Amino acid sequence: MRRTLRLVLFFSSLVVSAFAAEPRRILVVVGPTDHPPGTHEVAAGGRLLKHCLESMANVPGVKVDLFYEWPKDATVRAAASTIVFIGDTFPPNRLPNAAQNLAELGDMMDRGCGIVCVHYATGLLGADVKPDGDHPLLHWMGGYFAHKSCQHHVSLAKIFPAATITPTAPQHPVWRGCREFTLHDEPYTNNYLGPAGSRFAAPTTVLATSLLPPDAPKPEAVSWCIERPDTGRGFAVVMPHFYRNWKLEDLRRYVLNGIVWSAKLEVPAKGVQTTLPDLSTFAPLSIEPVPRAPNTKSAPKKTAPVTK
Repeated sequence: MRRTLRLVLFFSSLVVSAFAAEPRRILVVVGPTDHPPGTHEVAAGGRLLKHCLESMANVPGVKVDLFYEWPKDATVRAAASTIVFIGDTFPPNRLPNAAQNLAELGDMMDRGCGIVCVHYATGLLGADVKPDGDHPLLHWMGGYFAHKSCQHHVSLAKIFPAATITPTAPQHPVWRGCREFTLHDEPYTNNYLGPAGSRFAAPTTVLATSLLPPDAPKPEAVSWCIERPDTGRGFAVVMPHFYRNWKLEDLRRYVLNGIVWSAKLEVPAKGVQTTLPDLSTFAPLSIEPVPRAPNTKSAPKKTAPVTK
């Protein structure tokens, strides 16, 4: 009897150890962009995030599945603790079969998966939303950048030489190891966090603000988060526009902290610790911004090979 019990306990411990060793998986989805080189650089940004998340010195056991298309494999979507988007406006709406993408993403959200949008991936077009501005992203992530084509609300995109990003919830895990920082970038303003007076099932927490514009400053929400009733977590940050700004340690750590938090992992007391190689390692079209050609409204869309 005792021998049998010992064997049961032994094999149970093996099973527990196997599950404990299973890496936490993060899904990064890169959408299309038509911005000139050195700005957005979403393909290189996706590769940079994968490197940083898989080489965290104090948050081990994380694996990243990186896609430049909608991940069609249901097992990949089911394994993700959080899904991170980077691209020109919300990638599920820009990639083929938007309705199916949103339905499959909704299944992920219903099971408590996290969601993160970086810079313009927070954006929705007027054609994406209902006349009153409703869209699933509003409930999954707590807000979004409303493109000028929206009828209900218009967010603003402008580059500022020195925007200071100030914590408004400094005790939140996302701010661990980070300080207030200033950068030359395009932090979106007048972001849409729901209709005035609305009461969502879970409130949106503004994590960071910036006093913008300089000539008539007021606190603008530039990053926010939500903890949903389905147990999932949403995190948004409306930077960086310039690829070179990934070199800024406080910004980079802040974004990585937010992704880790959204995956329901413990953010270390001093924040995520990573080392970053030269930005050229991730094969951007350019590290420094390249101006658009005269009389050209948009550059050709950047493309990248499909990979995992």
